[in-house]
Amino acid sequence: MVYLPTILFALGEGAVIPLIPVIAVGMGADVAFAALVASALVIGQLCGNLPAGWAVARIGERMTMVIAGVIAIIAGVGMAFAPSLGVLAASVFLLGLCAAAFGLARHAFMTTRVPLEVRARALSLLGGSFRLGIFIGPFVAAGLLQLFGSESAAIWFFMVCLVAMVLLVLLGPDPEKTNPPTRQAGPSHLTEDSGEAVSGSIPTIERAGIFRTMWQQRAVLSRLGLAAASLSAVRSARQVVLPLWGLSLGLDAPTIALVVGVSGAIDFALFYASGQVMDRFGRLWAAMPAMLVMGAGFLALSFTHDGDSAVLWFGMLAAVLGVGNGLSSGILLTLGADVAPKRKPAAFLGSWRTLTDAGGAIAPLLVSGIIAVASLSVAAGVMGAIGLLGAAGFLRWIPRFVPRANRTDSEGSSE
Repeated sequence: MVYLPTILFALGEGAVIPLIPVIAVGMGADVAFAALVASALVIGQLCGNLPAGWAVARIGERMTMVIAGVIAIIAGVGMAFAPSLGVLAASVFLLGLCAAAFGLARHAFMTTRVPLEVRARALSLLGGSFRLGIFIGPFVAAGLLQLFGSESAAIWFFMVCLVAMVLLVLLGPDPEKTNPPTRQAGPSHLTEDSGEAVSGSIPTIERAGIFRTMWQQRAVLSRLGLAAASLSAVRSARQVVLPLWGLSLGLDAPTIALVVGVSGAIDFALFYASGQVMDRFGRLWAAMPAMLVMGAGFLALSFTHDGDSAVLWFGMLAAVLGVGNGLSSGILLTLGADVAPKRKPAAFLGSWRTLTDAGGAIAPLLVSGIIAVASLSVAAGVMGAIGLLGAAGFLRWIPRFVPRANRTDSEGSSE
């Protein structure tokens, strides 16, 4: 009841996402406009995080997931029967809103109900459930395309997954009742830093609004939140830079897909190891190595484009970036849960997820702009520098804002 709804939602979403540009082109869009239609999903997620935080705080995680699932079905119908590109883009945008609401509801549930000593592993499994769906979804879509010969088949598969998810959440045991909120060790040292209101310092159960919460939590959002956004940016840049790099080397599409697929498989294989490291040794021991590996990988890649072994370096460094991304699995979810107010985390998590999603949305635009004025190698180097700056940010702000109880609690826990 905790992980299966996430897998169902991600499985259907993973089947649809790769086909959105294809559907747009089939309706008459050029490549640039097709990319704009596809980006409506990310824009919808950005716009949806804050209202999703409001919804979860007022109607609870379960009902937010149900409503998001029903509206996502409406979005799927709009995509399947879209009479114009405008309707298609609006439907994709609506799907992004629903994805934000669903993800935040599950994040808030885990934040309030998972014991601190296993929080990172639980949230890494949540992230791994999402990655599993996104990883398998395109293969399901390929099979459906082969069988039915129409992109609409993947959309209908998505809606079947959504119906199954909604029925499971409505008719299955309610995790909110069977898993009452746990008492978490709060970061008591936070109130001694600067006098600013930060995570864990709200002593009452008064329901704070979204913007009031953002102001109260401005210290952690503007510091640790920016470091988290840089991680999201580097992750997103990897998905853009690697295919472009392969194209610039003259590789064919199957070879590029193989390299990117191997990188993604390495990434997926490491998601639980990341949670183990965070629970046993602390959040910094996952965040720092991940950012250093990805930052160094991008910097090294930027110097290999014109070398004699450029293709070999491309394959090796794509694998390195996959390792770095896998080591960071669940870290954004876990850090957000660590620094969220313990009683009412939803509003804060909406702000946190908006900030991290913004980092992921800006990175492709940044890469595109740098390529336009300089080169792909310079773009890779800039993303490497952002990765190293993000590592420095984690080194500076994780010890300040994240509870020290993680290590001592995990050492006393049983496996």
